[in-house]
Amino acid sequence: MAAAIAALNAKIRSRPVLSYFCSTHFWGPASNFGIPVAAVLDTQKDPEIISGKMTAALCVYSLVFMRYSMAVTPKNYLLFGCHFVNEGAQLTQGWRYYQWWHNGGREKAQAEKAAEEAKNPVKAVIAATST
Repeated sequence: MAAAIAALNAKIRSRPVLSYFCSTHFWGPASNFGIPVAAVLDTQKDPEIISGKMTAALCVYSLVFMRYSMAVTPKNYLLFGCHFVNEGAQLTQGWRYYQWWHNGGREKAQAEKAAEEAKNPVKAVIAATST
């Protein structure tokens, strides 16, 4: 049985594309792509739920691993791409966090909500009593 597995492994490793597809250079970044996908999807959510500390930590994390992906041999461009996308998404989230908490975004949203409620007081009363 061990000889059969060794023969199958040798056959897979003899083909460069299959060898890459069966390596951690492929599956590590492929499984890691969940982080940037989630970050990109989070850019559509309310900025009030953004954690500034977590966003900063993920920015540093992605920068470190972008550097690491170019330092290993062979260079891992898939890992670089994964963290490049994540860095962009985290910088977007960081900007949204800053705008919301430090640049008047929250106050502007509250003022708009108050103005909307003042326009339609019946709807505001119904919303307040239903919750």
